[in-house]
Amino acid sequence: MKMTAIAFNWLTRGPLLAAPLLLAALLAACGQTSAQTPEASVSPPSNSATQGVAVFAGGCFWCTEADFDKVPGVVSTTSGYIGGNVANPTYQQVSAGATGHTEAVQVQYDPAKTSYAKLLEAFWPTIDPVTANAQFCDHGSQYRSAIFYGNADEKALAEASKATLQASGRLKQPIVTEILPASTFYPAEDYHQNYYQKNPLRYAYYRRGCGRDARLEQLWGKKG
Repeated sequence: MKMTAIAFNWLTRGPLLAAPLLLAALLAACGQTSAQTPEASVSPPSNSATQGVAVFAGGCFWCTEADFDKVPGVVSTTSGYIGGNVANPTYQQVSAGATGHTEAVQVQYDPAKTSYAKLLEAFWPTIDPVTANAQFCDHGSQYRSAIFYGNADEKALAEASKATLQASGRLKQPIVTEILPASTFYPAEDYHQNYYQKNPLRYAYYRRGCGRDARLEQLWGKKG
């Protein structure tokens, strides 16, 4: 389908969104009248006996959030930014690649119903782990795939999961998904939270136009 430059840029969620006219178009599409600055952030807490916390980056956080919300045992998800060098970054700064942050999702889960290892298993089939500094139509290090561990146990589990997947031969290319220590996680603006629920038609249009599910099927096969 032939698209205008504005429509195409909205689909790719790329750096041109910082331009005033394109930003206004995006905010209108999101049903938001102004760009909000994220509230004060906190680092992802360590897993506790009552609730665990994990942080994953899989490109567009709208999609990563939607995917994890379907995983049994997940209590809640929060879209945000992690790994950069600017405090309280805005979406416009991060999407322009100006802060070093990555779009990510903080996943809170019930350890009685799932585990960090199971979250890792659920994560891999939702991303393209063989493409560096991009996920589907979104390009730049701000959209790279990554696992952010909160402690030594999570690091070991993440590295073992990655090594097992690579050794399985299911993916013909090297896995480039990074495994990194978690730093301060900044929740994204309110209009990004649960975007797929608030704007189901726009979300579906973006996900389809970005080719996410087509690429996932190519890598992982059809869902059972």
